[in-house]
Amino acid sequence: MSLTSRNKIAVIGAGPAGLMAAEVLAQGGAGVIVHDAMPSAGRKFLMAGRGGLNLTHSEALPAFLARYREAMPLLAPAITAFPPDALRAWSEALGQPTFVGSSGRVFPQAFKASPLLRAWLRRLDSMGVEFKLRHRWTGWDEDGRLLFQTADGQRAVDASATVLALGGASWPRLGSDGAWVETLAAKGVAISPLRSANCGFTVAWSDIFRDRFEGEPLKGIELSFGSHRVRGEAIITRGGIEGGAVYALSADLREAITDSAHAIPNIALRPELKMDELVARLSAPKGKQTFSNFLRKAAHLSPVAIGLLQEAAIASGASLSSLSTASLAGLINAVPIRLTGVAPIARAISTAGGISFDELDADFMIRRLPGVFASGEMLDWEAPTGGYLLQASFATGAAAGRGALKWLDGMEPSK
Repeated sequence: MSLTSRNKIAVIGAGPAGLMAAEVLAQGGAGVIVHDAMPSAGRKFLMAGRGGLNLTHSEALPAFLARYREAMPLLAPAITAFPPDALRAWSEALGQPTFVGSSGRVFPQAFKASPLLRAWLRRLDSMGVEFKLRHRWTGWDEDGRLLFQTADGQRAVDASATVLALGGASWPRLGSDGAWVETLAAKGVAISPLRSANCGFTVAWSDIFRDRFEGEPLKGIELSFGSHRVRGEAIITRGGIEGGAVYALSADLREAITDSAHAIPNIALRPELKMDELVARLSAPKGKQTFSNFLRKAAHLSPVAIGLLQEAAIASGASLSSLSTASLAGLINAVPIRLTGVAPIARAISTAGGISFDELDADFMIRRLPGVFASGEMLDWEAPTGGYLLQASFATGAAAGRGALKWLDGMEPSK
C-alpha cells in the first residue's frame, strides 16, 4: 500500500532511538505520533550531555563494532547502515558541527545536548511529527489497540505499526524505568534480566579512608581485571568506586560478582613507570620524612593513592612501612580492590539485558508481535561509554524506522 498520513505509526519513547525512528518514518512518508510518559522529550539525552555530549567515537569501524562484544554481529548491520560518520553529518545538518576530542570521542562543538535536541525537535515538527507527552504506555487492549495512561485517564490508540523505544531501567526518574519488561514478557517475548552497566561497585572501605577520601579522584591509573586493562580515572565514593576506568570493565566485573559474590581488579597507580624504575625511586633515603611524605615525593603519589595503599596493606595484615622495597613497588602498580556488589541499576549510566535478539527479525520487528518493532536500550546489548551507547541507540532507532516503513509497504519482513 502507498504511505499516506492516514498510516499512523506510534513511536513510544522520545529518547534518541525513538526520535530517530520518528525522523526516518516521517522521511518515508508515514504519519508519526511520538508518545512519552515524561512532560518533555529527550530527558535522559539531556542528562547524558550535561558534562559534554559524547555522540559517537572516531575509531575505525571494525574496532568500533568490537566494543559491542557478544552483540556485535547483531548490531553491526544497523550501525553499518548508520555509522559514526553518518551521525556526525546528521548533527551538522541540524546546525551542530562536531569535533574529535583528544581521546577520539566525538562531541558537538556546542558541547551540550540542548541545542542539538532543540534543532531536532524543530525539524521533526516541520516534518509533521506529533507528540503526545505524559502518555505512559501500559500495553494493548483485547482489540490490539495501544493503551496509554494519561492525566485524563486511560486512552486506546490504533496504530498501523509501533516502534518501541522505551530505554532500559537506568535513571528511572528521567523515564527509563523498565516497566515494559512485564508487559512484553506477558506476550511471551524472551527478555534477558535488566542489569546495571557502566556502573560503580561497592567496596568495604575503612571508616578512616571513606571519611577522608570520599569524592576524591584517582587520576592517571590503569585498572586491570583478567586479560583486560584500561587507563583512565576512578572516583572514591562513600560506598565504593566508580568512574570511567571502572565503567570500561563493568561488564566483566559485574559477571564476576554474579558468579563469585566478589571481584578483585588491580589498580596501577603509576602505570607509566616500570618496576625497576619504581624500585629505584623507592630506594632513595627516607631521611626524617614521614612515610606518607616519602611516598608522595619519591613515587609522586596523591594522598588518596597513599590511602588506597594503606587500605590494601591493612587488608593483607601488614603495615605499609614494613613492606620491602620490591613488595611496595609491586603493590603500587597492582593494588587489589575487593568489589563486593554492583551499584543499583537506578544509578547506572546504562542497562545490560533486554529483549533477546532471537525475538527480532532482521528489520527489528518482534516476531511474535507483527508490526511491533523495538530499538535502543530495550534490546539485549551493552557497550562502554565513549559514544558507543548513543551510536547504537541512534542506529537501531533508524533501523526500526526503516523496518516499520517496510512493514507498511506490505513487504514481507526479513527472516
